[in-house]
Amino acid sequence: MAEFVKLTSDGGIGTIRLDRPPMNALNLQVQEEIRAAAHEAGRRDDIRAVIVYGGPKVFAAGADIKEMAELTYGEMSARAHQLSSAISAVAEIPKPTVAAVTGYALGGGFELALCCDRRIAGDNAKVGQPEILLGIIPGMGGTQRLARLVGPSRAKDLIYTGRFADAQEALRIGMVDEVVAPDDVYAAAARWAEQFTAGPAKALAAAKAAIDGGLDGDLASGLKLESHLFSALFATDDQKAGMRSFIDNGPGKATFGGK
Repeated sequence: MAEFVKLTSDGGIGTIRLDRPPMNALNLQVQEEIRAAAHEAGRRDDIRAVIVYGGPKVFAAGADIKEMAELTYGEMSARAHQLSSAISAVAEIPKPTVAAVTGYALGGGFELALCCDRRIAGDNAKVGQPEILLGIIPGMGGTQRLARLVGPSRAKDLIYTGRFADAQEALRIGMVDEVVAPDDVYAAAARWAEQFTAGPAKALAAAKAAIDGGLDGDLASGLKLESHLFSALFATDDQKAGMRSFIDNGPGKATFGGK
């Protein structure tokens, strides 16, 4: 059983909960437990949307620097892909995902939040990629995902300086999508996730795959991917139910089984 990362499910919402006090530092064990929880959340039919949550005080203040400090180039070269892929397992969950961010989400912690489809932050949140202050760069996706999210110029400012952004700046430039009171962060994330618990699961997965996959290539390749995923949905029960309901009852009244 995992020691620091737990996956729970309630009403179709899965919660990946980090619990390594005091700061949820992402050591190698935590990273692998995140990978395992993400894979399980992706497999389980009773989970239709996922919240990633670090608790009421802090999301995750970064990688465990004590664990990394004395590694050699050869040791980190052998480990770097493993570090990145553990966090990327969250991005690969084929369901809507939301990071519920309280307090600090820095370095690897913000890279974890970047793997989610949406980020909801408390108004006390501090986010950023301060790795440059350690003489390194983000190594779990930050240079790539942050630049895609806020644009290369803003990403370079944040990564070059290593500065922290407060919740309001993060909202203004698109690092987070919603800011609420710290005590309301998890509830706000749950309200967003709840929209999808009775939704067309295959279509939601296809939408996520089309958007994320399309960003990795040119427009023509993205359009081909979209066409492939679009046509594949005509093999699903939910497509039949959704279109029949539209014809019979108008839009927005279909009942989906997720198949």
